[in-house]
Amino acid sequence: MRMVSRLLLPTERRAIIGLAGLYASRMLGLFMVLPVLALYAEGLAGATPLLVGLALGGYGLTQALLQIPFGLLSDRIGRKVVISFGLLLFLLGSVVAAQADSIGGVIAGRCLQGSGAVAAAIMALVADQTREQVRTAAMATIGLSIGVAFAVAMVLGPLLASSFGLAGVFWFSAGLAALGLVVLWQLVPKAPKRVSRHRDVVLDRRQLKAMLGRSDLLRLDFSIFALHLVLMAIFVAVPFRLLEAGIAVEHHGSVYLAIMALAFVGMVPLVIVAEKKRRMKTVFLVAVASMAVCLMVLGFVSTWWALAALLLGFFTAFNLLEATLPSMISKLAPAGAKGTAMGVYSTSQFLGAFLGGVLGGTLAQHFGNDAVFYGCSLVALVWLVAIWGMPTPRHLASEVVALDEGTHGDALDTLMERFAEVAGVEDVLVVPEDRVVYLKVDRQRLDSDALARIARTRHDHKGA
Repeated sequence: MRMVSRLLLPTERRAIIGLAGLYASRMLGLFMVLPVLALYAEGLAGATPLLVGLALGGYGLTQALLQIPFGLLSDRIGRKVVISFGLLLFLLGSVVAAQADSIGGVIAGRCLQGSGAVAAAIMALVADQTREQVRTAAMATIGLSIGVAFAVAMVLGPLLASSFGLAGVFWFSAGLAALGLVVLWQLVPKAPKRVSRHRDVVLDRRQLKAMLGRSDLLRLDFSIFALHLVLMAIFVAVPFRLLEAGIAVEHHGSVYLAIMALAFVGMVPLVIVAEKKRRMKTVFLVAVASMAVCLMVLGFVSTWWALAALLLGFFTAFNLLEATLPSMISKLAPAGAKGTAMGVYSTSQFLGAFLGGVLGGTLAQHFGNDAVFYGCSLVALVWLVAIWGMPTPRHLASEVVALDEGTHGDALDTLMERFAEVAGVEDVLVVPEDRVVYLKVDRQRLDSDALARIARTRHDHKGA
């Protein structure tokens, strides 16, 4: 085993900053349209609530279909090439939507935006550019950047639309894609020649069947599906609710700013209870139940203060679930299979976004905006039933140990047995071709001294 430092190298720091910014700017471009499209679609030829919903969620379909193929393609032809192609597709989709004068043109543009499905390739490049022992921090930075991008999008979208119209939002997205290309080639260091599978980050097709056969993981896949279905659906109706409450369009950004800031503050102590106090399932169930109640009451409230309070409750629960669901996937996935589990999880998320737009648009068109909230509340209740009987996730963390190139043969078998005998080590996977050992450990029971003796060095921790 190798003795390695946990301090970021200059190249790692550049890669993390550049790729986190790239990922966040792409998500910002996708999300900015959510709070404004329903309001500004009235000026588009052929617009109906159903087609508006399809425009909102259309990116999710192409993203779900292409993110895994793009990730696998990046293994063959290079991460930066695939990411560049995806950014060009995103840029093209933004331009098509910006120039559209019909809802059909906007739908085409949104689907093109989603077809630039480079999320998996970006995560793989992050893994290529970082060592195992600092990769947890790198992935956490990416996750944080996505959360910040969503909050900023809720504020920036209405501000841009009120000043420059819907086209201005899409032109801004196109500019973000162009800037992303510059960042990719100028800031992110050159990718290493040797590309590993990084089973803790990217999907391995050989593990896919096993992940699809795990009921505990499938419950979480359904959870992220339902979460983004509900999110996309309600934005067919929420902007009109704000108008009905007497809040002018130009002030929607300020409303979202206050709600997002308070929701983030309200989420933090709940995350601490879930993670530190090991109340993950309880917090999970309460969040979904709270979301169901907020959505139901949103169907009939009319005052601005009630609307603001319910949206605050909804987004507090949303942010909490968005933060804790990946952690639960990490805890439940077998050693060395987290990347595959997350690949299925992400695909479920994008499918949820697509079908959410369709559901919200269908309900609004045939039954009115109130029905959107009632329908989403019903989805949340079905979701609550689906997860009610799930076992409490064990608080297992992941670790990755780097092997020396000379470690092989019988030494690997012996090494696996020795790791498995350590108290607190629950699962072991040795991958000789990648020269790593993946471990799942219970930190409260872990005999760290025994683990250190086997490795003869400090371990490369991968926090769950």
